[in-house]
Amino acid sequence: MALTAGIVGLPNVGKSTLFNAITKAGAEAANYPFCTIDPNVGIVEVPDERLDKLTELVVPKKTVPTAFEFTDIAGIVEGASKGEGLGNKFLSHIREVDAICQVVRCFVDENITHVAGKVNPIDDIEIINLELILADMESVDKRLARVSKMAKQKDKAAMIEEPILLKLKEGFENELAARSVDLTDDEYQVVKGMHLLTIKPMLYVANVSEDEIADADNNPYVQQVRDFAAKDNAEVIVVCAKIEEEMAELEDDEKEMFLEELGIKESGLDQLIKATYNLLGLATYFTAGVQEVRAWTFRKGMKAPQCAGVIHTDFERGFIRAETVAYDDLVENGSMAAAKEAGKVRLEGKEYIVKDGDVMLFRFNV
Repeated sequence: MALTAGIVGLPNVGKSTLFNAITKAGAEAANYPFCTIDPNVGIVEVPDERLDKLTELVVPKKTVPTAFEFTDIAGIVEGASKGEGLGNKFLSHIREVDAICQVVRCFVDENITHVAGKVNPIDDIEIINLELILADMESVDKRLARVSKMAKQKDKAAMIEEPILLKLKEGFENELAARSVDLTDDEYQVVKGMHLLTIKPMLYVANVSEDEIADADNNPYVQQVRDFAAKDNAEVIVVCAKIEEEMAELEDDEKEMFLEELGIKESGLDQLIKATYNLLGLATYFTAGVQEVRAWTFRKGMKAPQCAGVIHTDFERGFIRAETVAYDDLVENGSMAAAKEAGKVRLEGKEYIVKDGDVMLFRFNV
């Protein structure tokens, strides 16, 4: 799955600190062949307790988690859509990602200056969101100029596209992101190829201080971000980027003790990875044998042959069937043999839509 999430934010909000934590905690590139990792791309393993449980049951020679990419995107300033600062670089990088994680400063620190002179997370969010909308407005205006001419000449495709572009333009004029404009599935397919920035799914990362991470609900800035995100149907993940960077250097058992001391059940980075994985529309199936227990990433809605192709194209090309058991059923029965005896293992064909947590064995012939 060559999907990536981009981390964006204004200067001095903790974006780079968070990305440093991601790269330090990241997967060894050697485990994922054929991936060229640029300096601004970090591969992270997806934390999944189910993989640990399957490893306990099967006792394989090795266990391999699944992973995906975060991209650190050049900092943004007001006027980026007009080329201010690293505006053009920012916009070109964000076009290449599939989802956006916007880091928002929710802490006060006199030693770390804020570009606007004061901490105001909603102002920060609106600066970035407006720059993205303005960039999309420019794209739609350019396209509309061509499409409108063609529509006047009774070009059928243009006559379908023109009212959709006008709908988007009206949304942008009201400072609405493309994802918040009421588009039907067919209308969405028409504009999908434009790679609009604001059509990408987004979540907000509220970066708080070390003193506030255990009681973030009482941070008024965090509440402001949550209220704002609710209007956009977006998720908010609370992190302390500084703590995450420190924790990335620790071993797993040390990390658990550190979290316990802070009064936190799960690290903000793990929460962010899981939330972003979901935001990208990704899910996990497993293969489990004595040689290897492994998690595989697939897009929600994929059928069994496509998921087999995630392992190898030959698996998809010669797909016959998939022996499938739900993770919960396998754990409840204790082994694949016991799950078969209980009638929980199914033979699924080419039309089966794979579910998150399926444990699968593919039969194929090429």
